[in-house]
Amino acid sequence: MVRLHTEDLSIGYGERLIVKNLSVNIPDKKITTIIGSNGCGKSTLLKAMTRIISHQSGAALLDGKDISKENTKILAKKMAILPQSPESASGLTAGELVSYGRFPYQNGLGRLTKKDFEVIDWALDVTGTSDFKYCPVDTLSGGQRQRVWIAMALAQETDIIFLDEPTTYLDMAHQLEVLELLQKLNREQERTIIMVLHDLNQAARFADYMIALKHGEIVKAGTCEEVIIPDVLRQVFQIDAVIGRDPRTNKPMCMTYNLFKGENEHEKIFSPVYSSASSDY
Repeated sequence: MVRLHTEDLSIGYGERLIVKNLSVNIPDKKITTIIGSNGCGKSTLLKAMTRIISHQSGAALLDGKDISKENTKILAKKMAILPQSPESASGLTAGELVSYGRFPYQNGLGRLTKKDFEVIDWALDVTGTSDFKYCPVDTLSGGQRQRVWIAMALAQETDIIFLDEPTTYLDMAHQLEVLELLQKLNREQERTIIMVLHDLNQAARFADYMIALKHGEIVKAGTCEEVIIPDVLRQVFQIDAVIGRDPRTNKPMCMTYNLFKGENEHEKIFSPVYSSASSDY
């Protein structure tokens, strides 16, 4: 089943086109991960699908309706997004931050209801952050803060959650903690999760469906077994990868790789536009 999809979606900044005529279906109640080199359009795609930025042509549709024409509060009850670098929560406690997720449900007075407080407590509980409810967000560890931000997204009570690199700046243990939480939300509550990840093995381990982008276009979309293969990784990252199996999950994993030095060597990895050191869009 597909509730969310794009049709010939093109997105750009000024005259520069980042995503080009992209059509993709997002499986409902599954975890989808988007991979690709820096600057390929991963974050741009997420922002357009959540209406943070506008698109130049085509459409992003949810339940058959163009999201660009949807009422803001109605849309906020259907999808939530955790951006790559959440805005500062300086001065807020964890509970106060999570309460922001109830904005779509507030009336003109902006007062929280009994139901709002119940949902806030539930979101804190399910993310394991109840103990931090009255703690300033600034005093929490990176993993704890990230879980509180996820709790805020959960407080919106949406079926669909977008996350742009949710493991950035976290150590290995906290990365796994966040990804296992998202997997739990998907399996136990059937939330549709769409996230951008840089780590290929994490992307494959936690995904039901993967989308590999290059220069704003889809190179391959499908299961982990269909996407994490040498040919796709060569096209997307210009690497010669050796693929094996994760002994714990049986998912495909990149065991090792070299820079590709084959027939397409002229396609420089560190080009001015798509430098591996450049920021993503």
